Amino acid sequence: MSRKAAVVALTALAPISWGSTYFVTTEFLPPDRPLFTGLMRALPAGLLLLALTRKLPRGAWWWKSAVLGALNIGAFFPLLFLAAYRLPGGVAAVVGSVGPLFVVGLAALLLGERPTVRTLLTAIAAAFGVSLVVLKAGAAFDTVGVLAGLLSSLSMSAGVVLTKRWGRPEGVGALALTGWQLTAGGLVILPIAFLVEGAPPALTGVNLAGYAYLAFGNTAISYFLWFRGIERLSASSATLLGPLSPITAAIIGWAALGQALGAVQLLGMVIAFGATLAGQLTPRTAEKPVPTAGAEGEPFSSTEKNGQEVSMDLEGAAVRR
Repeated sequence: MSRKAAVVALTALAPISWGSTYFVTTEFLPPDRPLFTGLMRALPAGLLLLALTRKLPRGAWWWKSAVLGALNIGAFFPLLFLAAYRLPGGVAAVVGSVGPLFVVGLAALLLGERPTVRTLLTAIAAAFGVSLVVLKAGAAFDTVGVLAGLLSSLSMSAGVVLTKRWGRPEGVGALALTGWQLTAGGLVILPIAFLVEGAPPALTGVNLAGYAYLAFGNTAISYFLWFRGIERLSASSATLLGPLSPITAAIIGWAALGQALGAVQLLGMVIAFGATLAGQLTPRTAEKPVPTAGAEGEPFSSTEKNGQEVSMDLEGAAVRR
């Protein structure tokens, strides 16, 4: 396996993991507490990584970490949950699937990465494939929900591009940077969750097990792999791994929840997966390396999030990552 293929495979584990979010949320967690769930995913994971790495931001990285944490986590979660509540799950997922197009535009603007026709067509094909997997006939549209979904995707996309533009400081590894962002994002969600949802619910052992999985496997490890992959892949390559999340959610829904998968859904999976693979085959000449510093200060090149981890129920519920 080539070095790039290994990086792609490891990075792909993040959206695949996020595809399990809906199943865990519905089967293990208390209902109707999306913001509290977002808080329990981000803040404990961030604090754990801070404790493990024992590194805090310095200088400009205090505000850079706050901005990245807000874009990738703090703003993304509430906006996505708002879209999920106001839109059928399939519609929310399709709205979120435009993320790769946002990344292409922002990368051209902020990173000088010139978009190619192949990249644009691949991003459109990925969104079309996702729509076949999740969109139901007669799905209703809500203006506020659509705007929230678009803003959540734009927030995550901006976070991906800025993560590439800023790299990480010399002597700081991807694990520490992940901890900074998760902590900052969790602190953004904290007051919103208490203002909107009130005091935390009483938790059972099953609930605690679900939150533990989401915080550590689904968030701490997955986001580490995701941010590490963003450094090493082009922006379009990384963001086009996003369709693996709804594909995984659909497979889990079929295998564990007995949800039907028809011919149209299977065709959508093939198209979305094909677009994901095509996104990793972008010619190297289309990528413009951005110099950053490695964990020990050694230079390396990073070239391109969507992160759209909208996990959805095929019957119409959507839950982000």
